[in-house]
Amino acid sequence: MTAAATAGLRVLVVDDVAPALDEMCQLLREAPGVTSVEAAADALTALRMIPTTTPDAVFLDISMPGMDGLELAGLLGRMTDPPAIVFVTAFEQHAVSAYGVGAVDYLLKPVSAERLGAALGRVHRVRNAGAAPAQAVDELAAVPVELGGRTRFVRRADVRFAEAQGDYVRLHTRNGSHLVRIPISRLEEHWRGVGYVRVHRSYLLSVHAVQELRSDVSGGLLAHTDVGDVPVSRRHARELRDRLLDAATRGEFDSGARRDGR
Repeated sequence: MTAAATAGLRVLVVDDVAPALDEMCQLLREAPGVTSVEAAADALTALRMIPTTTPDAVFLDISMPGMDGLELAGLLGRMTDPPAIVFVTAFEQHAVSAYGVGAVDYLLKPVSAERLGAALGRVHRVRNAGAAPAQAVDELAAVPVELGGRTRFVRRADVRFAEAQGDYVRLHTRNGSHLVRIPISRLEEHWRGVGYVRVHRSYLLSVHAVQELRSDVSGGLLAHTDVGDVPVSRRHARELRDRLLDAATRGEFDSGARRDGR
């Protein structure tokens, strides 16, 4: 919230597992820059406490009975002066949804003092800047992908285009394709301001990945990338051409190539 920059942080921890709640509270009490720590064993209790405790940050578990952490974070985000949200969970697969509701950070249990310190640093920067948490995070700059029981992160800069497949998208990179559970409309919301454009109902394309535009056998437009061709619908063709011209005028293709090591 908007306390003075020199004041310590007021923190609320929400977790339905008592040992995990106690451990997180203890870690926060020992952390520099934290002046008060309150605890809630469920989301509804947290909602009742927030008007009187006015926390600067809420450290939230995700999997809780009744109202889960993502639902609580969504409600807190509607406040006039919302607290920063830090998720603390044992499950990596919720990262996309967590950043989608404006989380400042996403901690995996067990949390080390060093990792907690980094999260508190982000909370301090958000509070001191007077900005909402969602504005402080480069949302989905890396996307978690499940592979054989393990989670790896695919950098947004490596994604040439995304292809909708129901409630999933397939991210196409030079190192292969990766299926992620997120609707293409939501991915577009996060990426449209950083060089990606919707070119078809089923495709989101990196402007910097386009090497040329060509026609298919039926006269339709294709955007050629180094990992394949992407169909461009008539309604999106003009916008894509304008974005390509703008990127070329700004010299952004060369800088994009250097970033990707080409």
